[in-house]
Amino acid sequence: MHDDHAVLPPRLAASWQRSEQYGVSPEAVRPAFSGTVDRESLFYECGQQVLRDLHATLASEPVSLMLTDCDGLVLSRLCDDTSIIRSLDRVHLAPGFSYAERDAGTNGLGLALADRAPTLVSAEEHYCSGLWGYTCAAAPVVEIGTNRLVGSVNLTTWSRSSKELLLALAQSAAGNTAALMLARSHGHVAPQQPRGEVFRVFSDRLPGISLSQGWDDAFAEAREAMDRGRVVCVTGEPGAGKAALASMARRALRPRERILNARPPAPQDAASWLALWTPEVGKDDTTVVVSGTDALPAYAGEQLAQVFTSARGAYVMTAADHSGVPEALRALIDTVVEVPALRYRPDDVLPLAAHFARESRGRPVTFTPAASRALTAYPWPGNVRQLRQIVREAVAKADVVDTRHLPPEVFTSPGRRLTRIESVERDEIVRCLTKPGTTAAQAASMLGMSRATVYRKIAQYGIKVPRR
Repeated sequence: MHDDHAVLPPRLAASWQRSEQYGVSPEAVRPAFSGTVDRESLFYECGQQVLRDLHATLASEPVSLMLTDCDGLVLSRLCDDTSIIRSLDRVHLAPGFSYAERDAGTNGLGLALADRAPTLVSAEEHYCSGLWGYTCAAAPVVEIGTNRLVGSVNLTTWSRSSKELLLALAQSAAGNTAALMLARSHGHVAPQQPRGEVFRVFSDRLPGISLSQGWDDAFAEAREAMDRGRVVCVTGEPGAGKAALASMARRALRPRERILNARPPAPQDAASWLALWTPEVGKDDTTVVVSGTDALPAYAGEQLAQVFTSARGAYVMTAADHSGVPEALRALIDTVVEVPALRYRPDDVLPLAAHFARESRGRPVTFTPAASRALTAYPWPGNVRQLRQIVREAVAKADVVDTRHLPPEVFTSPGRRLTRIESVERDEIVRCLTKPGTTAAQAASMLGMSRATVYRKIAQYGIKVPRR
């Protein structure tokens, strides 16, 4: 392993630093795993055709050609060399696994997606020593016309192999994929289909962050129950941080433990969902956090309860409502811990926002007083999950986040669902009011409305823009 990041080029050094912050293991590759990949998208269709053509020209070479989505999930892998296939399987560089930077540390495809730039990572440039035997060349695929990142093309070979042309081939394949997508869509981009996750390795940490008493109390209760060997079910609203709290409580007891988070499947996929991840239950130094157990079909709950009972492994459940957990699983629960919704923990908003901003940008980001007041005053119906998404979008626009970088929803009171026309009207009013120094009268002039109408609309939509 490198002793000094200074020996690395700047992009790689920055990636190593992020990998450390994400808590990625420098020894073992532990990527997230998804049981469902999107093979219906235009990107997959076009990317596969490009890779098949390239693969035909490299059939005798020990090169694996891969397509990933924009989150680093490997969608496909083409390779005829059995030795490299077996080797890649051992490090989980295979369809269904995520090699995003936060899951696998510095690697070719993860860095290509993070920086939206062609990337070559070879041998000991990888953050994880388990990848030192490979050279990975990857290039992002960007949708022509919209500049939207849709995925990447990744070529992986042995680190001792020639790599001079590898990056050029990856760039060519990425460009050809984008061009083919444009040609087949006639300018219309097919929307990405939703995908479900089977399980992922949890690495949530909040280093150096002091949170509210409500969070600390729930955390202490969960940790104490786990320490006594009790089966815990963490409850709370969607997005409140149930799985994160469960993972962090286990990690506080056993810092080197492997935490798997199993997400609820679509009802028709329950059987394959169980078959894919339940073999992990009962493994040494492994705990499974099963999310959304109140969304499981009863028969899946019964089978899962049998697995837990026979395997005797460590596990934690989460649910929005404990009473909705299938009876067979509910009977196994010893302790129920509730995570308070974020609106009951307003003191947590700014520390979490700062954490998510640094996590997203890799460096501290400043929030203006007005933006801070807006974030703190908003009731966060989507909880921590919504906060994370809004902060990530805001810090992508600026290093100093002001009210104009926040979405209109932050300045309005949650209420009835707005029509499309009402949403456009509300957003325009907020856009004008969040411009520095703009008064309601000036906003009325910009919008071509009377001042009385603007005030009425502000009251109608519950708009509250903090003063600077």
